[in-house]
Amino acid sequence: MSKILLVEDNEMNRDMLSRRLERKGFQVVIAADGSAALTMVTTEQPDLILMDMSLPVLDGWEATRRLKASQETKHIPIIGLSAHAMAGDREKGLAAGCDEYDTKPVEFDRLLKKIHEFLPA
Repeated sequence: MSKILLVEDNEMNRDMLSRRLERKGFQVVIAADGSAALTMVTTEQPDLILMDMSLPVLDGWEATRRLKASQETKHIPIIGLSAHAMAGDREKGLAAGCDEYDTKPVEFDRLLKKIHEFLPA
């Protein structure tokens, strides 16, 4: 069973997304901010990270940069999630180190396809 770290500060989004992912057979662990995500990556060793880019304490941009700069965590695929769907945001996410990028509100089937690109069944 693949483990996904969901980094999301909005409780409603967390609940909805984690429930839907668990129904698809994923184990989901949750961090509410980028700082907690950095700690949890070490303890939980997820197979993939869904990273909200707008987070308190440490934003998703900086958390992603730190994860990709570390030898221990740079191999973990990160899919950035953001409500910012403006031109250039996808490129900014990829430049920060995201392996893929998707917009919010989440279109679950599209996100699931992106997850399966990194975690084949």
